[in-house]
Amino acid sequence: MKTSILKALFISALLFTTVVLHAQNRDWANINRYKTNNKELVEAKKQIETVFIGNSITEGWVTLDPIFFTNNNYEGRGISGQISAQMLLRMREDVIKLKPRVVVINAGTNDIAENANVYDPEITLGNIISMVQLAQANDIKVVLGSVLPTNHFRWNPDITDVAGKVTDLNSRIKNYADANHIPYIDYHTALKDKDNGLDVKYGEDGVHPNIEGYHIMEPLAKEAINKALKQ
Repeated sequence: MKTSILKALFISALLFTTVVLHAQNRDWANINRYKTNNKELVEAKKQIETVFIGNSITEGWVTLDPIFFTNNNYEGRGISGQISAQMLLRMREDVIKLKPRVVVINAGTNDIAENANVYDPEITLGNIISMVQLAQANDIKVVLGSVLPTNHFRWNPDITDVAGKVTDLNSRIKNYADANHIPYIDYHTALKDKDNGLDVKYGEDGVHPNIEGYHIMEPLAKEAINKALKQ
């Protein structure tokens, strides 16, 4: 009798966990994350200068230096942990519907970290190119940011040759940007140490910038945005 009860409880718990996980995965790209704020901006018919779409690096930027965004009429649309495929799915809701003059795309870190899939640089670059094409088809100018320097992922230490993969992907992004006359922000060179990792003075965990790191990134981003606006 006790065994039957325990089995029933186990099955119930398993079914409950499955339902919860299924519900969480229904919004895989977290499209609803900025839904309320997006609706407010659209209804206000505010002309936004630039939207930054990215991962935790973009999200942390807004958190650590919100004045940079408010003073320049920028909007941050970063979501921690996201790969380029998830950002691509968010393009319509988080960028196109806001009708900014420019979008800054910063993707690739979590692809290399294999947060969701086995890393393939061609697929990652393809997702970035699709984001560019969606923006351009809607008369939004584009700026492409490099993957920031890192040579390890604390949350996935099994990933090997991290610095080499970052350098390779940045080369692919820059080549595409140059071939298509898209401004490119070289965050990597500005923030790296001698081992092609994130210089500790710009970020203590090896991946995410601190406020000093963001202060290095800001004039580089503004310069690229201004260049895009003049094209």
